[in-house]
Amino acid sequence: MEKTNLKGNAEAVDICDLRKATERTELGLRQQVEMDFKIMLDAEKVDIKAGLKHPNDETRLPLIAKRKSAPVGSQKTGKDPTATSPWALPAFLSLGSPLPLLEEDSPKGALSLTGQRLILPGALRTLPAPPAVPRAAPFPEFPRQHKKSALGEIGSRLDPENTGTITFPKAKEAIYGPYSSSKGSIAPLPPSNSVLSTRKPKPEWRCPAEQLESAVHVPPQTQPPQTAQPFQDPCLDWDTAVHQKAPGVLALQHPHHSSWGSIVGFVEPTEKLLKDHSVPLATISGQKLAQITSDLDFKVNPTKSDALSVLKSHSAVEKILNPAGRSCRGRGGSAGAAAGRQRGGPSPVAGSGQQQQWAAGVISTSWRSRSHLARLRNGLREARRRHLENFYSRAKHLAANWNRIRTSRRTIIHIPSLGYSQHIREHIPDLALQQNLQMGRLCDILDANVDVIYICPLALSEELLQYYNKLLGLQAAVRSGNPEDMADLQDRFKILTPEAINSFPEHHMCLATVLKYSPRTMQRLQVLLQGRDAYMVGGVPHLDDLAVADQLQVPLLGSEPAVAQLYSTKSGSKRIFASAGVPTPPGEWDIRSREQLLRALSQLILDNLEVQRWLFKVDDEHGGDGTAFCDVTSHLECYPWIQREWQGHGPEVWSESQARELALVKISQELPGLLAQHVQPVNEKRFPTWEKFLQTFLTQGGVIEAFPSSGSVTNLTVDLLIEPTGEVTLLSSGDQLHAEGPLRSSGTTIPQRSVDPEVLKALCLKIGEACKSKGVLGYFSVDFVAFTHPQTGEQQVWATDLDLCYSDQLALSQLLVYLTDGNLDCGSSILQAPLGAKESKGQRLQHEGTKPPAPSSPWCAVASSQLRHSSLSGISYNLLLHICKAHGIGFDLQEKQGTVFVLYEDQKRHSLGMITIGEDLQGVLLTFARNLFIIHQEISAPNMQGETNFKMAIRDIEAILGVTAGNKLRLEEEQPWEADALKE
Repeated sequence: MEKTNLKGNAEAVDICDLRKATERTELGLRQQVEMDFKIMLDAEKVDIKAGLKHPNDETRLPLIAKRKSAPVGSQKTGKDPTATSPWALPAFLSLGSPLPLLEEDSPKGALSLTGQRLILPGALRTLPAPPAVPRAAPFPEFPRQHKKSALGEIGSRLDPENTGTITFPKAKEAIYGPYSSSKGSIAPLPPSNSVLSTRKPKPEWRCPAEQLESAVHVPPQTQPPQTAQPFQDPCLDWDTAVHQKAPGVLALQHPHHSSWGSIVGFVEPTEKLLKDHSVPLATISGQKLAQITSDLDFKVNPTKSDALSVLKSHSAVEKILNPAGRSCRGRGGSAGAAAGRQRGGPSPVAGSGQQQQWAAGVISTSWRSRSHLARLRNGLREARRRHLENFYSRAKHLAANWNRIRTSRRTIIHIPSLGYSQHIREHIPDLALQQNLQMGRLCDILDANVDVIYICPLALSEELLQYYNKLLGLQAAVRSGNPEDMADLQDRFKILTPEAINSFPEHHMCLATVLKYSPRTMQRLQVLLQGRDAYMVGGVPHLDDLAVADQLQVPLLGSEPAVAQLYSTKSGSKRIFASAGVPTPPGEWDIRSREQLLRALSQLILDNLEVQRWLFKVDDEHGGDGTAFCDVTSHLECYPWIQREWQGHGPEVWSESQARELALVKISQELPGLLAQHVQPVNEKRFPTWEKFLQTFLTQGGVIEAFPSSGSVTNLTVDLLIEPTGEVTLLSSGDQLHAEGPLRSSGTTIPQRSVDPEVLKALCLKIGEACKSKGVLGYFSVDFVAFTHPQTGEQQVWATDLDLCYSDQLALSQLLVYLTDGNLDCGSSILQAPLGAKESKGQRLQHEGTKPPAPSSPWCAVASSQLRHSSLSGISYNLLLHICKAHGIGFDLQEKQGTVFVLYEDQKRHSLGMITIGEDLQGVLLTFARNLFIIHQEISAPNMQGETNFKMAIRDIEAILGVTAGNKLRLEEEQPWEADALKE
C-alpha cells in the first residue's frame, strides 16, 4: 500500500498501524476477517465479494452500512464517556443473539473460542498501558445502530442475559493462565503474529494435550510494539480450514493457477480423511500446500503422511487419526457435525467439535473401564473355578489318606468364620465377637498328635493369652489330679489375629475374607505349615474359605459353600429331612409371596386344627432372629364354628364337605388382619411390625411350621461329622436352654436327656446319609423338638433345623471333654469321666469288695456361650476371677468338677461363656444359677443393674427344675443357699 501526498510523492503506509486498529476494534479477529472487511469496503471488487458470500464459507460477515466520513474535529476525546479506548473493546449493543450460547454448549478447554480462532489466547491476558500510543491508520467505523457485527454476535453469545459482563470458563485459566476482565471490556492482546506482519516469530506455547489446531504465539507482556517489516504474500502463510471452498484455499487460485488442479486434488481427499476420523478442527498452511502441490502431481489420493505434512497441528491431528478405538467412528452422527465445521459452515451446537472430542473421550474411558471390569470379573470367575477344582482335588486326597492322617502328626487350622450372606452379616451385632465364641476348638490338642492354629477375629491382650495358656496347660494336671503338674503347651497351639481386622470396619467381612486380605498372617501360616500334614476347619462356609485353603495348599474339611448355603436355609433343611424320611412339623416351605403365604397357612390351619401356634422362619436368618410366631386359633373368630362343624361331620365326611370349603374361605378372609395385629417377631428391635418382618420373609423366602401343642416341649441339638471317607459320626448332643424366650437357644445341658438315645441316633444317621448324598462334608448340627402328644401320651420327635457348620455347642463339648479327660458317647448320651482322686463312700466299698472298680461314672454339664452383662465392662477379667474364687466359683482338678469361664475379648468385656461340670444334672443346674446370681450381685450397683440375660437364665433353670424332677423342696433342704440364690 502506498500513500500519495499533494506533491505527488509516494510513501509507504505502515501496515502495522492498520493491523493494530482492526485488532483493537474487533478483539483480535483473525486475518481472514480483516481481509474480508477490507474487501467488503471496496465497492469495485464485486466478483471477490460474491465468492465470499458463499453459504459454506468459513467466515460469516456482518452487514456493513456505507458511512460518510466524519467531519474534522468530530473525533471523540478520551474524556467523552462514549469514546472508544484504543485498549478496550467497543461498547456492545443490547441486542439478543438469535442463537444464544448456552453454558453446556459453550466450548471448554482446548477447543474454546480461542481454539475456534474467534478470540486469540492473548486476549485473556491483562497488559499494562503501552509506553507509546501507536499511530492508527484511518479506518471506517462500524455502525452502532444496525444489525449486529460479528463481534457483537460473539458478545451476545457470551453474555446472553445482557448483563454487560463477559465470563469465561475457569478451565481457560488452567490452560492460558490468569486473565482479567472488567464489566463490558476485556484487556486486549498486544500485536501478535499475523499475515500483515513479518516480525520475528515469538516463542510458541502449546496446550499440554496438543489438541489445539496450531501453536499460539504469546509475546512477553512487557515487550513494546515492534515496527513493521516488509510485506509478504498473505497466501504463503495462510491458516485456514481444510476445505476446498474455504476462502483461504480459494485465495491460492490466482497466484498458483498453474497448480490449482493439484491443490484441489490434494485438499479434497485430505478433507475426507479428516472427516472420516472426526477430527474436530484442523488448519492448513498455505505455504506448505502450495509447495507440496507444485512439486508433486497428485493423480491419486495423498497419503496420510502427505496430508499431515501440510497441517499446522500435525502432531495433534496424528494423535486423533491413530489412537486405538477411534477408527470405529464413521461419517455419520457426531462425525457429520465435525465435517460441517471442516467446511466452515455453522455447527449444529456451539462448541460441538470439542463436545465430540469430549464424548469420544468419555466413551473411550467408559469402554476401558467396562473392559477392565469385565477382565476383573473373568479373573475372579476363573480364580473361583480354580479354587473349587482344587477344593475337590484336595478333598479326594484327604479322603484317600484320612485313615493315616487322623492317626498321625497333623495340624488343624481352625477359622471360626461366619460366612453368611452380606445382608445377614450386616445385622449381626458384634460380628467379630460372634465369630470368637468357639475358643473351645483349641482343645483339639487333647490328641497328642494334633497341633492347633486358631485364627482369632479379635486382638487378644497378653493377659487373655496367658489365661488360655494356663487353661490348656491343665491337661496333665487333670490326668494326675495334681495342680503342680500343669504343663506349658504353647508350642502345641498358636492364636493368630489377621492384621486386616480393623481395615474394613464398615464392610462386615467374615473372618475368612479378612484373613484372605492379611498377607503377613498368610505368610506366617505358610511357614508354620511347611512339611506338615494339615487341613482346615472353617465355620459357616464362604467362597473365601476356598481361596484361603488354596493359597495355603491345604484341604478343607467342609462342604462346598454353594451346597452349604442351599441346605442350611430353612427351606433347604426341609428338603434334606424329606429326603431322609424323618418326621417334621406340619408346614410349608419356599414361601415367596403374600398370596402363597395366606393360602398355605389357611390350608395348614384347616388340616391341623389342634395346632395353636404357628411359626414363620426366614430362610437365611440364624439364631432365631428371623423367626416370628402367632397363636392363630386363639384370635381366629371363626375357629369355634369350624370346630363344631368338624366334630359334627366327623373326620371322614369333613374332608369332602362343603362346610370345609366355607371354612377355608373364612380363614383366608380373617388372616391378613389377624397376622398384622398378633404376630410377634422374636427380634423386635429388628422387626418392630409384622409388615417389616413380612417384607424380609417374602424377599428371602421362608417356611411356615407348626409348634407342638403340648405342655412339655424340649429342644435339643446334635452335632455330627461326615468324615472324608463318608462315615457319619455323632459328636455331641444337648438339651437347649432358653434364657431369652422359647424360640432362641442360649445354652445347653450336655449330654441330652430328653429323647431315647437309640431313637435319636437312628434319626441322626438317616439325616447324615441324606446330607452325604447331597454333597455335604464336615461338621454340621441338627435341631430337634421333643414333646408328649396330648392325645396319645407318646413322645414325638420332629427334626426342625439344619446348620452345616461347626456349632458353639460342639466347641463347649470339646472343652468339657478336655477338662474332664473323659469321653462323650452320644450313642448312649453319657459323659464318661475317670474317677477323681477322692472316691465316694460307695465307690470305696465297691473297690474293697469282690467287684472291680467302675472305670467311669456318668457326668453332665451346663454350658452357655451367650451370657451377657453390661456391668462386666467395669471390671477386669483378673478381678472377676478373684471375685469368683472368693465365692468358691472355680474348677477342682482332683474332683474334675466345677466352673470354667470362656473369655472372648478384653475391650468391651460384656460377654462371656461359662461351663459348669458335675455328677448330677439338678445340682449342676443349681450351681450354674448360683454362679450367675453371685456375679450379678458383685458387679452391679444397687441403683444400676445393667442390661443382662443372667436373670432370664436363672428363671429358665428354675422352670426346668420344677418340671423335670419335682424335687425342688429336697434341694432347698440340702442346699438352702443355692435355693435362696435361685429365688433371688
